[in-house]
Amino acid sequence: MSNQARILVTDDVSESGLQPLRDARLVVEKKMGLSPDGLLKELSVSDGLIVRSETKVTADLISAANRLRVIGRAGVGVDNIDVPAATARGIVVMNAPDGNTITTAEHTIALLIALARNVPQANISVKSAKWERKRFVGAELQGKTLGIIGLGRIGRAVAIRAAALGLKVIAHDPFVALEQARDLQVETGSLDEVFSRVDFLTIHTPLTAETRGLIDAEAFAKMKTGARIINCARGGLIDESALYDAITSGKIAGAALDVFELEPPPIDHPLLQLEQVIVTPHLGASTTEAQEGVAFTVAEQMRDYFLTGALRGAVNVSAISASELTVLQPYLSLAESLGRFQAQLVDSAVREVRLEFAGDLVEVDAAPVTRAFLAALLRDVSARVNIVNSFFIAEERRINVTTSYVRSGDVAPAIRTCISSETGEQTVSGTVFGIMQDHREGRITEINGFRIEAIPRGYMLVMHNRDVPGVIGRVGTILGDAGINISAFHLGRRERGGEAMAVIEIDAPLDRDTLKTIQMFGPVIEANQIEL
Repeated sequence: MSNQARILVTDDVSESGLQPLRDARLVVEKKMGLSPDGLLKELSVSDGLIVRSETKVTADLISAANRLRVIGRAGVGVDNIDVPAATARGIVVMNAPDGNTITTAEHTIALLIALARNVPQANISVKSAKWERKRFVGAELQGKTLGIIGLGRIGRAVAIRAAALGLKVIAHDPFVALEQARDLQVETGSLDEVFSRVDFLTIHTPLTAETRGLIDAEAFAKMKTGARIINCARGGLIDESALYDAITSGKIAGAALDVFELEPPPIDHPLLQLEQVIVTPHLGASTTEAQEGVAFTVAEQMRDYFLTGALRGAVNVSAISASELTVLQPYLSLAESLGRFQAQLVDSAVREVRLEFAGDLVEVDAAPVTRAFLAALLRDVSARVNIVNSFFIAEERRINVTTSYVRSGDVAPAIRTCISSETGEQTVSGTVFGIMQDHREGRITEINGFRIEAIPRGYMLVMHNRDVPGVIGRVGTILGDAGINISAFHLGRRERGGEAMAVIEIDAPLDRDTLKTIQMFGPVIEANQIEL
Protein backbone atom coordinates (compact mmCIF):
# COMPACT_ATOMS: atom_id res chain seq x y z
CA MET A 1 0.00 0.00 0.00
CA SER A 2 1.09 3.61 -0.52
CA ASN A 3 3.44 5.18 2.02
CA GLN A 4 2.33 8.67 0.97
CA ALA A 5 -0.95 8.51 2.84
CA ARG A 6 -2.02 11.71 4.60
CA ILE A 7 -3.29 11.40 8.18
CA LEU A 8 -5.29 14.25 9.69
CA VAL A 9 -5.26 14.68 13.49
CA THR A 10 -8.05 16.94 14.76
CA ASP A 11 -7.88 16.52 18.55
CA ASP A 12 -5.23 17.02 21.22
CA VAL A 13 -3.42 13.74 20.66
CA SER A 14 0.01 13.19 22.24
CA GLU A 15 2.77 14.32 19.84
CA SER A 16 5.15 11.60 20.98
CA GLY A 17 2.43 9.01 20.42
CA LEU A 18 2.21 9.98 16.74
CA GLN A 19 5.90 9.24 16.15
CA PRO A 20 5.36 5.78 14.55
CA LEU A 21 3.54 7.50 11.67
CA ARG A 22 6.28 10.05 11.15
CA ASP A 23 8.99 7.40 11.40
CA ALA A 24 7.25 5.59 8.54
CA ARG A 25 7.37 8.83 6.52
CA LEU A 26 3.62 9.13 6.38
CA VAL A 27 2.26 12.67 6.16
CA VAL A 28 0.78 13.77 9.51
CA GLU A 29 -1.19 17.03 9.70
CA LYS A 30 -2.37 18.10 13.16
CA LYS A 31 -5.12 20.74 12.88
CA MET A 32 -7.36 21.33 15.90
CA GLY A 33 -10.32 23.66 16.31
CA LEU A 34 -11.42 23.38 12.68
CA SER A 35 -14.78 24.80 11.63
CA PRO A 36 -17.25 22.33 10.07
CA ASP A 37 -16.36 23.59 6.60
CA GLY A 38 -12.66 23.49 7.42
CA LEU A 39 -12.93 19.92 8.66
CA LEU A 40 -14.75 18.87 5.49
CA LYS A 41 -12.06 20.50 3.36
CA GLU A 42 -9.23 18.77 5.23
CA LEU A 43 -10.96 15.39 5.18
CA SER A 44 -11.45 15.60 1.43
CA VAL A 45 -7.67 15.29 1.00
CA SER A 46 -6.98 12.85 3.87
CA ASP A 47 -6.59 9.06 3.86
CA GLY A 48 -6.64 8.66 7.63
CA LEU A 49 -8.21 10.50 10.56
CA ILE A 50 -7.15 10.33 14.22
CA VAL A 51 -9.44 11.75 16.91
CA ARG A 52 -9.99 11.55 20.63
CA SER A 53 -13.45 12.46 21.95
CA GLU A 54 -13.84 16.07 20.84
CA THR A 55 -14.33 15.57 17.09
CA LYS A 56 -17.69 14.06 16.20
CA VAL A 57 -17.24 11.91 13.11
CA THR A 58 -20.78 11.98 11.73
CA ALA A 59 -22.33 10.23 8.76
CA ASP A 60 -22.28 13.52 6.83
CA LEU A 61 -18.55 13.92 7.41
CA ILE A 62 -17.90 10.34 6.39
CA SER A 63 -19.97 10.62 3.21
CA ALA A 64 -18.00 13.71 2.15
CA ALA A 65 -14.58 12.17 2.86
CA ASN A 66 -14.02 10.42 -0.45
CA ARG A 67 -10.35 9.52 0.21
CA LEU A 68 -10.77 8.41 3.80
CA ARG A 69 -9.80 4.79 4.39
CA VAL A 70 -9.31 4.53 8.15
CA ILE A 71 -10.43 6.34 11.31
CA GLY A 72 -8.48 5.87 14.53
CA ARG A 73 -9.75 6.77 17.98
CA ALA A 74 -6.92 7.42 20.45
CA GLY A 75 -8.95 5.95 23.28
CA VAL A 76 -11.17 3.08 24.32
CA GLY A 77 -14.62 3.76 22.88
CA VAL A 78 -15.86 4.82 19.45
CA ASP A 79 -19.04 6.55 20.61
CA ASN A 80 -18.13 9.77 18.77
CA ILE A 81 -17.73 7.92 15.46
CA ASP A 82 -20.65 6.78 13.30
CA VAL A 83 -19.31 3.25 12.88
CA PRO A 84 -22.22 1.94 10.70
CA ALA A 85 -21.74 4.87 8.30
CA ALA A 86 -18.01 4.19 8.16
CA THR A 87 -18.62 0.50 7.56
CA ALA A 88 -21.06 1.26 4.76
CA ARG A 89 -18.35 3.34 3.06
CA GLY A 90 -15.73 0.64 3.56
CA ILE A 91 -13.78 2.71 6.09
CA VAL A 92 -11.94 0.83 8.82
CA VAL A 93 -12.52 2.11 12.37
CA MET A 94 -9.79 1.41 14.95
CA ASN A 95 -9.37 2.17 18.63
CA ALA A 96 -6.99 1.42 21.50
CA PRO A 97 -9.18 -0.74 23.76
CA ASP A 98 -6.65 -1.49 26.49
CA GLY A 99 -5.06 1.91 26.83
CA ASN A 100 -6.74 2.95 30.09
CA THR A 101 -6.57 -0.32 32.03
CA ILE A 102 -3.74 0.52 34.42
CA THR A 103 -4.49 4.22 34.81
CA THR A 104 -8.17 3.59 35.63
CA ALA A 105 -7.25 0.84 38.10
CA GLU A 106 -4.75 3.15 39.79
CA HIS A 107 -7.30 5.96 39.99
CA THR A 108 -9.74 3.53 41.59
CA ILE A 109 -7.16 2.65 44.24
CA ALA A 110 -6.36 6.34 44.74
CA LEU A 111 -10.02 7.10 45.39
CA LEU A 112 -10.34 4.02 47.62
CA ILE A 113 -7.52 5.24 49.88
CA ALA A 114 -8.69 8.87 49.80
CA LEU A 115 -12.19 7.72 50.78
CA ALA A 116 -10.93 5.55 53.62
CA ARG A 117 -8.71 8.28 55.07
CA ASN A 118 -10.75 11.43 54.27
CA VAL A 119 -7.78 12.88 52.38
CA PRO A 120 -9.54 15.60 50.33
CA GLN A 121 -11.65 16.78 53.26
CA ALA A 122 -8.62 16.97 55.56
CA ASN A 123 -6.65 18.84 52.90
CA ILE A 124 -9.37 21.51 52.64
CA SER A 125 -9.56 21.77 56.42
CA VAL A 126 -5.83 22.36 56.89
CA LYS A 127 -5.76 24.91 54.07
CA SER A 128 -8.58 26.71 55.89
CA ALA A 129 -6.24 27.15 58.89
CA LYS A 130 -7.85 24.32 60.89
CA TRP A 131 -6.25 21.33 62.61
CA GLU A 132 -9.08 18.79 63.09
CA ARG A 133 -7.41 15.44 63.70
CA LYS A 134 -10.35 13.90 65.56
CA ARG A 135 -12.80 14.95 62.85
CA PHE A 136 -11.03 12.99 60.14
CA VAL A 137 -10.43 9.62 61.79
CA GLY A 138 -10.39 7.13 58.91
CA ALA A 139 -10.74 3.43 58.25
CA GLU A 140 -7.82 1.01 57.89
CA LEU A 141 -7.85 -1.07 54.69
CA GLN A 142 -5.97 -4.09 56.07
CA GLY A 143 -8.40 -6.96 56.56
CA LYS A 144 -11.39 -5.12 55.08
CA THR A 145 -13.45 -6.59 52.23
CA LEU A 146 -13.51 -4.97 48.79
CA GLY A 147 -16.31 -5.98 46.46
CA ILE A 148 -15.66 -5.72 42.72
CA ILE A 149 -18.52 -5.92 40.23
CA GLY A 150 -17.03 -6.83 36.87
CA LEU A 151 -13.74 -8.74 36.53
CA GLY A 152 -12.66 -7.51 33.14
CA ARG A 153 -9.16 -6.13 32.58
CA ILE A 154 -9.70 -3.12 34.84
CA GLY A 155 -11.50 -5.11 37.52
CA ARG A 156 -8.70 -7.66 37.58
CA ALA A 157 -6.06 -4.94 37.80
CA VAL A 158 -7.93 -3.43 40.76
CA ALA A 159 -8.16 -6.85 42.44
CA ILE A 160 -4.38 -7.40 42.19
CA ARG A 161 -3.61 -3.98 43.67
CA ALA A 162 -6.24 -4.31 46.40
CA ALA A 163 -4.82 -7.66 47.51
CA ALA A 164 -1.40 -6.02 47.85
CA LEU A 165 -2.98 -3.55 50.30
CA GLY A 166 -4.22 -6.41 52.47
CA LEU A 167 -7.85 -6.22 51.37
CA LYS A 168 -9.97 -9.34 51.01
CA VAL A 169 -11.56 -9.30 47.55
CA ILE A 170 -14.93 -10.75 46.58
CA ALA A 171 -16.20 -10.24 43.05
CA HIS A 172 -19.30 -10.76 40.96
CA ASP A 173 -18.98 -11.49 37.25
CA PRO A 174 -21.16 -14.23 35.74
CA PHE A 175 -18.76 -14.61 32.81
CA VAL A 176 -15.62 -15.34 34.81
CA ALA A 177 -14.89 -18.99 35.55
CA LEU A 178 -14.08 -20.01 39.12
CA GLU A 179 -10.54 -21.12 38.24
CA GLN A 180 -9.80 -17.73 36.69
CA ALA A 181 -10.94 -15.99 39.86
CA ARG A 182 -8.86 -18.38 41.95
CA ASP A 183 -5.79 -17.46 39.90
CA LEU A 184 -6.36 -13.89 41.06
CA GLN A 185 -6.96 -15.04 44.65
CA VAL A 186 -10.44 -13.57 44.38
CA GLU A 187 -13.56 -15.11 45.88
CA THR A 188 -16.67 -14.95 43.70
CA GLY A 189 -20.30 -14.66 44.70
CA SER A 190 -23.73 -13.49 43.64
CA LEU A 191 -24.58 -9.80 43.60
CA ASP A 192 -26.45 -10.18 46.87
CA GLU A 193 -23.46 -11.93 48.49
CA VAL A 194 -21.15 -9.14 47.39
CA PHE A 195 -23.53 -6.43 48.60
CA SER A 196 -23.95 -8.04 52.01
CA ARG A 197 -20.26 -8.52 52.75
CA VAL A 198 -18.39 -5.49 51.47
CA ASP A 199 -16.78 -2.67 53.39
CA PHE A 200 -15.90 -1.02 50.07
CA LEU A 201 -17.55 -1.57 46.68
CA THR A 202 -16.17 -0.66 43.24
CA ILE A 203 -17.89 -1.27 39.92
CA HIS A 204 -16.22 -1.95 36.56
CA THR A 205 -18.88 -2.90 34.03
CA PRO A 206 -20.10 -1.31 30.80
CA LEU A 207 -23.24 0.86 30.95
CA THR A 208 -26.06 -1.05 29.26
CA ALA A 209 -29.81 -1.29 29.65
CA GLU A 210 -29.21 -4.19 32.06
CA THR A 211 -26.54 -2.47 34.19
CA ARG A 212 -28.06 1.02 34.36
CA GLY A 213 -28.97 1.74 37.98
CA LEU A 214 -27.42 -1.57 39.06
CA ILE A 215 -26.45 -0.07 42.42
CA ASP A 216 -29.80 1.22 43.63
CA ALA A 217 -31.77 1.61 46.85
CA GLU A 218 -32.35 -2.14 47.06
CA ALA A 219 -28.61 -2.79 46.74
CA PHE A 220 -27.74 -0.20 49.41
CA ALA A 221 -30.27 -1.78 51.79
CA LYS A 222 -28.36 -5.09 51.56
CA MET A 223 -25.02 -3.54 52.49
CA LYS A 224 -23.45 -3.14 55.90
CA THR A 225 -24.00 0.17 57.63
CA GLY A 226 -20.86 2.18 56.96
CA ALA A 227 -19.95 0.67 53.58
CA ARG A 228 -18.28 2.95 51.03
CA ILE A 229 -18.73 3.16 47.23
CA ILE A 230 -16.28 3.91 44.39
CA ASN A 231 -17.21 4.40 40.71
CA CYS A 232 -14.56 5.02 38.04
CA ALA A 233 -16.47 3.18 35.30
CA ARG A 234 -19.56 4.90 33.88
CA GLY A 235 -22.10 7.36 35.20
CA GLY A 236 -25.53 5.76 35.42
CA LEU A 237 -24.35 2.49 36.95
CA ILE A 238 -25.23 3.93 40.36
CA ASP A 239 -28.64 5.44 41.11
CA GLU A 240 -27.40 8.86 42.24
CA SER A 241 -30.62 9.76 44.04
CA ALA A 242 -30.55 6.48 45.97
CA LEU A 243 -26.89 7.04 46.83
CA TYR A 244 -27.70 10.49 48.23
CA ASP A 245 -30.48 9.01 50.39
CA ALA A 246 -28.20 6.17 51.58
CA ILE A 247 -25.47 8.61 52.64
CA THR A 248 -27.74 11.14 54.34
CA SER A 249 -29.50 8.34 56.23
CA GLY A 250 -26.16 7.07 57.54
CA LYS A 251 -26.42 3.71 55.79
CA ILE A 252 -23.49 4.44 53.47
CA ALA A 253 -20.47 6.20 54.98
CA GLY A 254 -19.26 7.84 51.79
CA ALA A 255 -18.61 7.63 48.07
CA ALA A 256 -15.82 8.50 45.62
CA LEU A 257 -17.09 9.26 42.12
CA ASP A 258 -15.07 9.90 38.97
CA VAL A 259 -18.13 9.71 36.72
CA PHE A 260 -21.68 11.03 36.72
CA GLU A 261 -24.79 10.30 34.71
CA LEU A 262 -24.66 13.87 33.38
CA GLU A 263 -21.18 15.30 32.89
CA PRO A 264 -20.27 17.77 34.08
CA PRO A 265 -22.85 17.47 36.89
CA PRO A 266 -24.91 20.60 37.63
CA ILE A 267 -23.44 22.80 40.34
CA ASP A 268 -26.47 22.14 42.57
CA HIS A 269 -26.23 18.35 42.23
CA PRO A 270 -27.19 16.94 45.67
CA LEU A 271 -24.15 14.67 45.90
CA LEU A 272 -21.80 17.63 45.44
CA GLN A 273 -23.21 19.15 48.61
CA LEU A 274 -22.16 16.21 50.80
CA GLU A 275 -18.82 16.27 52.61
CA GLN A 276 -18.81 12.45 52.58
CA VAL A 277 -18.58 12.43 48.77
CA ILE A 278 -15.23 12.77 46.93
CA VAL A 279 -15.45 13.70 43.26
CA THR A 280 -13.03 13.97 40.33
CA PRO A 281 -13.79 15.15 36.75
CA HIS A 282 -13.63 11.81 34.88
CA LEU A 283 -9.88 11.40 35.35
CA GLY A 284 -9.75 7.61 35.06
CA ALA A 285 -7.79 7.67 31.79
CA SER A 286 -6.10 11.02 32.36
CA THR A 287 -2.42 10.30 32.85
CA THR A 288 0.44 11.34 30.59
CA GLU A 289 1.40 7.70 30.12
CA ALA A 290 -2.13 6.61 29.20
CA GLN A 291 -2.61 9.43 26.70
CA GLU A 292 0.75 8.67 25.10
CA GLY A 293 -0.06 4.98 25.15
CA VAL A 294 -3.39 5.18 23.35
CA ALA A 295 -1.94 7.58 20.75
CA PHE A 296 1.05 5.30 20.19
CA THR A 297 -1.17 2.23 19.87
CA VAL A 298 -3.54 3.72 17.31
CA ALA A 299 -0.60 5.28 15.40
CA GLU A 300 1.13 1.89 15.15
CA GLN A 301 -2.10 0.24 14.00
CA MET A 302 -2.72 2.90 11.37
CA ARG A 303 0.90 2.76 10.18
CA ASP A 304 0.69 -1.01 9.70
CA TYR A 305 -2.58 -0.67 7.83
CA PHE A 306 -1.19 1.83 5.34
CA LEU A 307 2.15 0.06 4.87
CA THR A 308 1.07 -3.60 4.78
CA GLY A 309 -2.72 -3.73 4.93
CA ALA A 310 -2.58 -5.37 8.38
CA LEU A 311 -5.66 -4.88 10.55
CA ARG A 312 -5.27 -4.58 14.31
CA GLY A 313 -7.65 -2.91 16.73
CA ALA A 314 -10.42 -2.72 14.13
CA VAL A 315 -13.96 -2.64 15.47
CA ASN A 316 -15.94 -3.01 12.25
CA VAL A 317 -14.11 -5.39 9.94
CA SER A 318 -15.46 -8.80 9.08
CA ALA A 319 -13.72 -10.98 6.51
CA ILE A 320 -16.68 -11.60 4.22
CA SER A 321 -17.38 -10.57 0.65
CA ALA A 322 -20.32 -8.41 -0.42
CA SER A 323 -22.13 -11.43 -1.90
CA GLU A 324 -21.66 -13.43 1.32
CA LEU A 325 -22.86 -10.47 3.37
CA THR A 326 -26.13 -10.43 1.39
CA VAL A 327 -26.75 -14.05 2.38
CA LEU A 328 -25.54 -13.69 5.94
CA GLN A 329 -27.15 -10.39 6.96
CA PRO A 330 -30.45 -11.80 8.33
CA TYR A 331 -28.50 -14.53 10.14
CA LEU A 332 -26.13 -11.97 11.66
CA SER A 333 -29.15 -10.08 13.01
CA LEU A 334 -30.69 -13.30 14.32
CA ALA A 335 -27.42 -14.36 15.97
CA GLU A 336 -27.15 -11.00 17.72
CA SER A 337 -30.72 -11.36 19.03
CA LEU A 338 -30.04 -14.92 20.23
CA GLY A 339 -26.87 -13.72 21.97
CA ARG A 340 -28.67 -10.92 23.80
CA PHE A 341 -31.49 -13.36 24.67
CA GLN A 342 -29.07 -15.92 26.13
CA ALA A 343 -27.12 -13.24 28.02
CA GLN A 344 -30.25 -12.22 29.90
CA LEU A 345 -31.20 -15.80 30.79
CA VAL A 346 -27.83 -17.03 32.08
CA ASP A 347 -27.30 -16.61 35.83
CA SER A 348 -23.82 -18.04 36.43
CA ALA A 349 -20.36 -18.18 34.86
CA VAL A 350 -20.46 -19.31 31.23
CA ARG A 351 -17.99 -22.11 30.54
CA GLU A 352 -18.91 -23.25 27.05
CA VAL A 353 -20.77 -22.01 23.98
CA ARG A 354 -21.87 -24.46 21.29
CA LEU A 355 -23.40 -23.34 18.02
CA GLU A 356 -24.98 -25.55 15.34
CA PHE A 357 -25.70 -24.19 11.87
CA ALA A 358 -28.07 -25.63 9.27
CA GLY A 359 -29.73 -24.64 5.99
CA ASP A 360 -28.12 -21.75 4.10
CA LEU A 361 -25.36 -21.46 6.68
CA VAL A 362 -23.99 -24.90 5.79
CA GLU A 363 -22.92 -23.53 2.41
CA VAL A 364 -20.88 -20.59 3.75
CA ASP A 365 -18.30 -19.85 6.40
CA ALA A 366 -20.52 -18.94 9.35
CA ALA A 367 -17.67 -17.56 11.49
CA PRO A 368 -19.10 -14.00 11.24
CA VAL A 369 -22.38 -15.34 12.64
CA THR A 370 -20.53 -16.89 15.56
CA ARG A 371 -18.72 -13.60 16.16
CA ALA A 372 -22.02 -11.70 16.13
CA PHE A 373 -23.52 -14.11 18.68
CA LEU A 374 -20.51 -13.89 21.00
CA ALA A 375 -20.32 -10.10 20.76
CA ALA A 376 -23.97 -9.85 21.81
CA LEU A 377 -23.60 -12.49 24.54
CA LEU A 378 -20.62 -10.71 26.09
CA ARG A 379 -21.75 -7.11 25.62
CA ASP A 380 -22.59 -6.59 29.30
CA VAL A 381 -19.24 -8.05 30.32
CA SER A 382 -16.81 -5.99 28.25
CA ALA A 383 -17.19 -2.49 26.87
CA ARG A 384 -14.60 -3.32 24.21
CA VAL A 385 -16.23 -6.43 22.76
CA ASN A 386 -17.30 -6.32 19.12
CA ILE A 387 -17.76 -8.62 16.15
CA VAL A 388 -14.03 -8.47 15.45
CA ASN A 389 -12.64 -9.33 18.89
CA SER A 390 -15.44 -11.44 20.39
CA PHE A 391 -13.46 -14.69 20.01
CA PHE A 392 -10.55 -13.08 21.85
CA ILE A 393 -12.78 -11.87 24.68
CA ALA A 394 -14.31 -15.34 25.01
CA GLU A 395 -10.85 -16.93 25.11
CA GLU A 396 -9.68 -14.34 27.62
CA ARG A 397 -12.53 -15.40 29.91
CA ARG A 398 -11.84 -19.10 29.30
CA ILE A 399 -15.11 -19.74 27.50
CA ASN A 400 -14.79 -22.69 25.14
CA VAL A 401 -16.50 -22.00 21.80
CA THR A 402 -17.35 -24.79 19.34
CA THR A 403 -19.33 -24.74 16.11
CA SER A 404 -20.73 -27.48 13.91
CA TYR A 405 -22.71 -27.76 10.70
CA VAL A 406 -25.76 -30.02 10.38
CA ARG A 407 -26.38 -31.51 6.95
CA SER A 408 -29.67 -33.35 7.21
CA GLY A 409 -32.88 -33.83 5.30
CA ASP A 410 -34.72 -33.14 8.53
CA VAL A 411 -35.94 -29.66 9.31
CA ALA A 412 -33.43 -28.03 11.66
CA PRO A 413 -33.17 -24.51 13.03
CA ALA A 414 -30.73 -22.30 11.15
CA ILE A 415 -28.92 -21.48 14.40
CA ARG A 416 -28.99 -23.56 17.57
CA THR A 417 -27.18 -22.04 20.55
CA CYS A 418 -26.28 -23.94 23.71
CA ILE A 419 -24.78 -22.25 26.76
CA SER A 420 -23.13 -24.33 29.48
CA SER A 421 -22.70 -22.56 32.80
CA GLU A 422 -22.06 -23.53 36.39
CA THR A 423 -25.78 -24.15 36.90
CA GLY A 424 -26.42 -26.25 33.79
CA GLU A 425 -27.28 -25.86 30.12
CA GLN A 426 -29.76 -23.72 28.26
CA THR A 427 -30.60 -23.73 24.57
CA VAL A 428 -32.20 -21.15 22.33
CA SER A 429 -32.68 -21.75 18.60
CA GLY A 430 -33.82 -19.61 15.74
CA THR A 431 -34.29 -19.54 12.00
CA VAL A 432 -34.93 -17.08 9.21
CA PHE A 433 -38.27 -16.94 7.40
CA GLY A 434 -39.05 -15.35 4.03
CA ILE A 435 -37.99 -15.73 0.42
CA MET A 436 -37.05 -12.20 -0.66
CA GLN A 437 -33.62 -11.18 0.65
CA ASP A 438 -34.80 -7.77 1.87
CA HIS A 439 -37.83 -9.22 3.69
CA ARG A 440 -36.26 -12.12 5.57
CA GLU A 441 -36.96 -12.15 9.31
CA GLY A 442 -35.36 -14.06 12.14
CA ARG A 443 -37.49 -15.80 14.75
CA ILE A 444 -36.90 -17.80 17.91
CA THR A 445 -38.10 -21.37 17.37
CA GLU A 446 -37.01 -23.20 20.53
CA ILE A 447 -36.15 -22.46 24.14
CA ASN A 448 -34.76 -25.25 26.34
CA GLY A 449 -36.49 -27.96 24.34
CA PHE A 450 -39.84 -26.17 24.04
CA ARG A 451 -40.93 -25.45 20.50
CA ILE A 452 -42.09 -21.88 20.16
CA GLU A 453 -42.21 -19.17 17.51
CA ALA A 454 -41.54 -15.59 18.51
CA ILE A 455 -39.99 -12.55 16.89
CA PRO A 456 -37.05 -11.41 19.04
CA ARG A 457 -37.81 -7.75 19.60
CA GLY A 458 -38.58 -5.18 22.28
CA TYR A 459 -39.58 -6.18 25.79
CA MET A 460 -40.37 -9.83 26.44
CA LEU A 461 -41.36 -11.89 29.47
CA VAL A 462 -40.02 -15.45 29.21
CA MET A 463 -41.89 -17.79 31.54
CA HIS A 464 -41.39 -21.49 32.32
CA ASN A 465 -44.38 -22.92 34.18
CA ARG A 466 -46.44 -25.98 34.98
CA ASP A 467 -49.12 -26.51 32.33
CA VAL A 468 -52.20 -26.04 34.52
CA PRO A 469 -55.38 -24.02 33.99
CA GLY A 470 -55.40 -20.34 34.93
CA VAL A 471 -51.76 -19.46 34.37
CA ILE A 472 -52.29 -17.29 31.30
CA GLY A 473 -55.23 -15.51 32.89
CA ARG A 474 -53.44 -14.81 36.17
CA VAL A 475 -50.27 -13.54 34.51
CA GLY A 476 -52.36 -11.37 32.19
CA THR A 477 -54.14 -9.91 35.22
CA ILE A 478 -50.83 -9.16 36.99
CA LEU A 479 -49.55 -7.37 33.89
CA GLY A 480 -52.84 -5.52 33.47
CA ASP A 481 -52.82 -4.35 37.09
CA ALA A 482 -49.31 -2.97 36.45
CA GLY A 483 -50.51 -1.11 33.36
CA ILE A 484 -48.49 -3.35 31.02
CA ASN A 485 -50.10 -4.16 27.67
CA ILE A 486 -49.49 -7.56 26.03
CA SER A 487 -48.77 -7.24 22.30
CA ALA A 488 -48.29 -10.96 21.57
CA PHE A 489 -48.34 -14.26 23.45
CA HIS A 490 -46.41 -17.32 22.26
CA LEU A 491 -46.85 -20.67 24.00
CA GLY A 492 -45.06 -24.01 23.69
CA ARG A 493 -45.38 -27.28 25.61
CA ARG A 494 -44.10 -30.82 25.33
CA GLU A 495 -47.21 -32.63 26.50
CA ARG A 496 -50.56 -31.75 28.00
CA GLY A 497 -50.44 -31.23 31.73
CA GLY A 498 -46.64 -31.21 31.89
CA GLU A 499 -44.58 -28.05 31.62
CA ALA A 500 -44.92 -25.10 29.28
CA MET A 501 -42.84 -22.19 28.01
CA ALA A 502 -44.32 -18.80 27.18
CA VAL A 503 -42.80 -15.77 25.48
CA ILE A 504 -44.98 -12.75 26.17
CA GLU A 505 -44.26 -9.61 24.16
CA ILE A 506 -45.08 -6.50 26.20
CA ASP A 507 -45.18 -2.80 25.36
CA ALA A 508 -43.14 -1.56 28.34
CA PRO A 509 -40.55 -2.94 30.77
CA LEU A 510 -41.66 -4.62 33.99
CA ASP A 511 -40.75 -3.07 37.32
CA ARG A 512 -39.11 -5.38 39.86
CA ASP A 513 -42.22 -5.79 42.02
CA THR A 514 -44.35 -6.91 39.08
CA LEU A 515 -41.72 -9.38 37.90
CA LYS A 516 -41.36 -10.69 41.46
CA THR A 517 -45.14 -11.14 41.72
CA ILE A 518 -45.09 -13.29 38.59
CA GLN A 519 -42.08 -15.26 39.83
CA MET A 520 -43.86 -15.96 43.14
CA PHE A 521 -47.04 -17.23 41.42
CA GLY A 522 -47.32 -20.93 42.30
CA PRO A 523 -47.29 -22.60 38.86
CA VAL A 524 -44.38 -20.46 37.63
CA ILE A 525 -41.05 -22.29 37.68
CA GLU A 526 -38.98 -19.41 36.34
CA ALA A 527 -39.66 -16.00 34.81
CA ASN A 528 -37.18 -13.58 33.22
CA GLN A 529 -37.51 -10.23 31.53
CA ILE A 530 -35.71 -9.82 28.20
CA GLU A 531 -35.02 -6.58 26.36
CA LEU A 532 -33.93 -6.70 22.71
